[in-house]
Amino acid sequence: MQLAAYIPAGVVFLLSLGFVGLLMCAAIFLGPKKLTAEKLTSFECGSEPIGSPRARFSVKFYQVAILFLIFDVESAFMYPWVVNFRELSYTPAGAVSWFGFTEMALFVGMLVVALTYVWRKKAIGWD
Repeated sequence: MQLAAYIPAGVVFLLSLGFVGLLMCAAIFLGPKKLTAEKLTSFECGSEPIGSPRARFSVKFYQVAILFLIFDVESAFMYPWVVNFRELSYTPAGAVSWFGFTEMALFVGMLVVALTYVWRKKAIGWD
């Protein structure tokens, strides 16, 4: 049966859920419950909170975050190319092929052009 192959994964999943539940119950029942004014204040990386937590962020913040994600994900596409470079660089007859290298050179070229455009538009510079 095909289903029998999934039994070990199911057991591990159920054990992990049980372990998480056990630790959560232990924290709830065994943890300290004395609330003080200090514990009820907001904590921001060891510094006193300044201003409203609902203050608007600059659009620049979102631009930088989205651009980081775009370039990070695009650079992650290089990993499969590196893994398969040998297969992409040789033909079945054993001759050297420039296909794999040219493909990645075009991809990196597009990344460089896009990054140059974003940089010249000052979308990633800080004021």
